[in-house]
Amino acid sequence: MINLFSTIIRLALAFILGGVIGLEREKKGVSAGLRTHILVTVGAALIMLTSLYIYGMFKEEGCAIDPGRIAAGVVTGVGFLGAGTIIRSKEGIRGLTTAASIWISAAIGLAVGCGYFSAAIIVTGASYLALSILKKLEKEVN
Repeated sequence: MINLFSTIIRLALAFILGGVIGLEREKKGVSAGLRTHILVTVGAALIMLTSLYIYGMFKEEGCAIDPGRIAAGVVTGVGFLGAGTIIRSKEGIRGLTTAASIWISAAIGLAVGCGYFSAAIIVTGASYLALSILKKLEKEVN
């Protein structure tokens, strides 16, 4: 079972990592900014923690439960949330990067929730770089 200290650390780290991506999006002025990314990341971490908690409860009773099933539901659900940020118009499609940043925030939250901190931190850094630096590179190439 995951103790209270571990739970607090995981949720706080999810808050911080979601905030890193959210601040970058907030700086760009997109609709899904700081609060959205924090909520998605912390929510995904909580769902993963809940899944592991349920797994621990039923494992002791000898029941076979897959904690990954709840995580799979997060991926699907966040896909619908991200789809709401995509707008198609005559000028083209907007919001794909925002949708992707929401999706990656959920993935980071799931990683933090299950204790895979190193991957969550590395992906947060890579995502931040992709969102902040690669946009400038794209403008130079085009």
